[in-house]
Amino acid sequence: MPSLKDLRNRRDSVTATRKITKAMQMVAAAKLRRAQEAATAARPYAERMERVLADLNRGANRAGASPLLVGTGSNDTQLLIVMTAERGLCGGFNANIARLARADALRQQREGRTVKILCVGRKGYDLLRREWGRQIIERVDLKGVRQVAFAHAQDIAGKVLALFADGKFDVATLYFSEFKSVIVQKPTALQLIPVKLAAEADGARAERAYAHEPEEDEILSYLLPRNVAAQIFRGLLENAASEQGARMSAMDSATRNAGEMIDRLNLRYNRQRQANITKELIEIISGAEAL
Repeated sequence: MPSLKDLRNRRDSVTATRKITKAMQMVAAAKLRRAQEAATAARPYAERMERVLADLNRGANRAGASPLLVGTGSNDTQLLIVMTAERGLCGGFNANIARLARADALRQQREGRTVKILCVGRKGYDLLRREWGRQIIERVDLKGVRQVAFAHAQDIAGKVLALFADGKFDVATLYFSEFKSVIVQKPTALQLIPVKLAAEADGARAERAYAHEPEEDEILSYLLPRNVAAQIFRGLLENAASEQGARMSAMDSATRNAGEMIDRLNLRYNRQRQANITKELIEIISGAEAL
């Protein structure tokens, strides 16, 4: 049976932990609002970019189209861009993204394709390196970044486009967590290269008949690389909001669990203290009777 000192030390330790988790929850809540606003603001731009590309694609010359649009003619080499956080203590946020990427990597290998991985964020690298260390070709470190900017997405996009230009892969897929709410963050896979455009109904196509200056092919040559950066930027912002939401939820759960543990330790401490007092009283009474 633990002594009163041991119980008191454990209670004090859990109390200190609860203060830390409560503080982390409050910090995550403060960061979440800004991150959520940024992610929400980025969605219309990324979605509109996709619609513009779809419209331009209908009028472009398919014979000389960019490989960013039509692909290389093969899908033998797959690049998985796995974006996670630099830190943990955010529930299953990092593990869920890595799990989705791992499942897709295994499926690609079973189908006879070569898998390469580019990790953005330390936790994804830590989760994948034991099983997929040989397939990880590069890791992007965002540890010192306090607020994600478009320049960070451009840097990552530059690395991806350089690899594509060198013929290092045929298809690139982006993995991130789409922010739904504080409780729900959805791991998402988005094909970046070649860009995957949503099909539209014939009526919607007929409603939008635009004349372009310059020609569609020239506009596409500018927009397609920028679309890669735009989608990566959206993924980074979605991840930032999802991370803070997951951390807020995890720290709230940890704070409540610590409170319940403190209550149990207080009960054990008081019972043990009462038992010790009763034992001492019995010993005093027994001693007095013996005299």
